[in-house]
Amino acid sequence: MERRLFLMGLLGSGIVVACSSRSGTGNVALPSPSAKEQRATIAALKPPKRQRPLIAILADNRGSETTDLMVPYSVLTRSGIADVTVVAPDASPISLMPALTIRPQSTLAAVDKAHPDGADYVIVPAFHHDDRKGPILDWLRRQAASGSTVIGICEGARVLGRAGLLDGKRATTHWYAASSLRRAHPAMEWVRDRRYVADRGVVTTTGVSASIPVSLALVEAIAGAGAAARLAEHLGSDDHDAAHDSNRFGLNAGWVSLVAGNSLAFWGHETIGLPVSNGIDDIALALTADAWSRTYRSKAVTTGEEEFVTTRDGLTLQVDRKAQGRPVDFALPVLGKNHPAQSLDTALSGIAARHGAGTARLVALQLEYLWEGRG
Repeated sequence: MERRLFLMGLLGSGIVVACSSRSGTGNVALPSPSAKEQRATIAALKPPKRQRPLIAILADNRGSETTDLMVPYSVLTRSGIADVTVVAPDASPISLMPALTIRPQSTLAAVDKAHPDGADYVIVPAFHHDDRKGPILDWLRRQAASGSTVIGICEGARVLGRAGLLDGKRATTHWYAASSLRRAHPAMEWVRDRRYVADRGVVTTTGVSASIPVSLALVEAIAGAGAAARLAEHLGSDDHDAAHDSNRFGLNAGWVSLVAGNSLAFWGHETIGLPVSNGIDDIALALTADAWSRTYRSKAVTTGEEEFVTTRDGLTLQVDRKAQGRPVDFALPVLGKNHPAQSLDTALSGIAARHGAGTARLVALQLEYLWEGRG
């Protein structure tokens, strides 16, 4: 879910948005997926080509959502069951949104040359630009035509739609984007109350927080339930089934007022420092930077001694500020390495303590994450 579009939608849609309280159009929530349905979903995620799959995390150098990209990359790399690479149109840095900058590990042309038969999976985060044509969409169509399973994380579903991959398919997306996606693709069959949906080589998810569950589901499809359970325990993730309650997420006048108030309180805006060094945990970093940059009162930047550091899972991260350079308003402690999936709860608790529980809940709403903390 892109923070910029969320703000523009809130402040630009007036009373219609302010009075819309639910994304689920008032429908009664569907029951959680049965064991049979969950098994069928996992079966639909099984690798289409290689015994050891090739997974391409597709990025737009100009802007790709932080957690949508980094979390699947890290979970799947850490699983050790696939070859995972971050691929972009060119070798220039990838600007992540709402925070962080990384280098791609390969380019579209290089992947085509090394793997002319295509990847097994292509994971697509939300992008900053809504291109209707260009190399990314062309490449994505070729991958789908080659038999790759294409997975749109959160509003990555928009990218899949622009590539023509949603027509006639069952799909979901972030609660805020659901109505516009349905209007843009009337031949798509909308699925509510499911965290991820798989249909004939196309997978879509709900909000940003679905990135860990769908990644673990993919691990289960490739290597079995035991491998997924062990990795989930390491990450500190409670479950990864497709259960979701769409009715828990939506807008009301209170959210609009809070966004406006936080945005307009310029005197209270802060820069939050995240100290980084080689071996920094990708998942903890992504979840923390993403959350602190969605308050409409703060922006997270990385601080360190070097210009670049290498993350735990092999990404090259560009450091925003020298540790002894321009000061930040508030510095977070060094991120821990245990149970990184719990970093989001830690960040939300910190945001609640500093900016109030309402702002923390606003962040959780953007991430489509059920947070019960009170700060």
